[in-house]
Amino acid sequence: MPLNSQQEPLVARGPPSDDSGDIEEEDALLTGQRTNKQTREGTAGILKSRWKDIALFSWALLATAAVIILAAVYQHSQAQAGSSSGDDRGDAPPSGKRNLIFMVSDGMGPTSLALTRSWRQYTEQLPWDAETLLLDQYLIGQSRTRSTSSLVTDSAAGATAFSCGQKSYNGAISVLPGPEFLACGSVMEAAKRLGYTTGLVVTTRITDATPAVFASHARRREMEDGIARQMVGETHPLGRIPDLMLGGGRCHFLGNGSGNGDSCRGDDVDVVGIARGLGWEYISSRKEFEGLGTSPKLPLLGLFAHDDVPYEIDRRYREDTFPSLKEMTETALSALSAATQDSEQGFFIMIEGSRIDHAGHANDPAAQIHEVLAYDHAMAAVMDFIKKSDTDTLMVATSDHETGGLATARQLGAEYPRYLWYPGVLANASHSASHTSHEYHDYLFSLPSSTKNDPATSHSTTKYLTELLASSLGITDASPSELSSLMNNPDLASYTFADMISRRAQLGWSTHGHSGADVNIYSSDPVVARRLQGNHENTEIGEFLAWYLGAGDELVKVTAELRGYMEVTDHDLSDGGEGTVWLGAVPGEAERLDGQDHVDHYTGDHKLRRDGILECEVCGR
Repeated sequence: MPLNSQQEPLVARGPPSDDSGDIEEEDALLTGQRTNKQTREGTAGILKSRWKDIALFSWALLATAAVIILAAVYQHSQAQAGSSSGDDRGDAPPSGKRNLIFMVSDGMGPTSLALTRSWRQYTEQLPWDAETLLLDQYLIGQSRTRSTSSLVTDSAAGATAFSCGQKSYNGAISVLPGPEFLACGSVMEAAKRLGYTTGLVVTTRITDATPAVFASHARRREMEDGIARQMVGETHPLGRIPDLMLGGGRCHFLGNGSGNGDSCRGDDVDVVGIARGLGWEYISSRKEFEGLGTSPKLPLLGLFAHDDVPYEIDRRYREDTFPSLKEMTETALSALSAATQDSEQGFFIMIEGSRIDHAGHANDPAAQIHEVLAYDHAMAAVMDFIKKSDTDTLMVATSDHETGGLATARQLGAEYPRYLWYPGVLANASHSASHTSHEYHDYLFSLPSSTKNDPATSHSTTKYLTELLASSLGITDASPSELSSLMNNPDLASYTFADMISRRAQLGWSTHGHSGADVNIYSSDPVVARRLQGNHENTEIGEFLAWYLGAGDELVKVTAELRGYMEVTDHDLSDGGEGTVWLGAVPGEAERLDGQDHVDHYTGDHKLRRDGILECEVCGR
């Protein structure tokens, strides 16, 4: 009798029949009683039928058992994954020695990635579905970025959300909103207390907002002179926090005494000298950087630029002077790994692709592409390290905000636009708009002042600009109005150059400042970082960093200790209080740091922009 595996039982009734023998057989199969037919067919037929039934039953029993076992194994593995991922907010962090690499792409929004992907596909003639950015492989979620003082955050408030796990006002360096504007402990300070070795790697000034929030506290981000002293451990209440710092901003560490032209400090304090006295190894050149080896002495302070490290599009021509973000990342990871080889705790490092933000502020798409690629290359170095490391290492990456309000399309006239933009325009650029502007200003400075209003000088300047645009930005069709704008408003040359290349590429920018766009979250292990999957507030990233390091309780203790120092003294801990305060003056009420800026109402005070010129004196970054 054929079996219907979908509807019939294992011992199935056959098709209906008028034969009384068949009915008798069916009854016998159900009741186990012998039939006359079975008697006639003999003992051999009975045994054959029974063995067939037993085989079918056994097969069904084994199949059911296998399904049950597999289901149990799957449920157990899912439960383990959910536990290790931190899906339950009350769970314990991973155990054992581990490293945490936190990467920040300052100012990089989702459109920055679309811009860079299309540019690579065009310049390298790749298919439209080619994987052009490594970081795309590690995307797990997005972050919301608003601060307490505005729906559009700055880097200080955005990074404070990462360091303290709390929202704060624009301009705050690990300090919380008023009325007292108290310090909040940073995750790096807590990690240091727990025995982690710590580091900071950036391409901007090491005293800039994002690195500063991890190793210092200030009520105003512009207090970079004081931040430098805190970062080397001189005036920080808890002592030295980072064991390694690589980046730019040398001028904030050099005293301005004796007319030191390399200093940008407002005093004559030699922070480099102080750092050396506190045990820091100090380097400032490419040659010294290359001589570090794989296990340099810590603490290590490497400041390779007077201010910011040049944009990558310009730095590549000066590799003998400035190391790349990838090279600094590789050196830092090697140094921290060697330093923690025999220790019970691993390391915690923050690596920032800082100047993506600056390219957005400048509305310079060519510069931004190369900054995004430099960051992607640094992430590749991080992933190579993780794959080779004997210590469990997690990479988490995000942006503090988006800058520029970039759009990969731009309507240039009243007519309905075509759906396109031109990556080839950007491929022709060999330098940034900022570098091009610097070259132009050097040319103007070289002109004798007595000839600046001479028609012949105007003609030579037009010729110079035509050649400069072609060689630096790949623009060979500058209009008379564009040249006139550059000649009449040289102080805005950088913005004008950037606008010229953006218009030709048909790329739009809504601001020279930040935007309120959500930004991406990445991780090397989406299971361990499962609580960051989806859309989250930026403070949740800070909470996750502390959770992974097992530093949540220590973060509370550090915050209490910092506030204890404030109760004792609010002056500069190093000089006995000569008019400077440790955290800086409390911001005035006029600065609206009370969390209400976002409800300000439009008053019609809109600003216009024509021919690359801002039509108001106060418009700026």
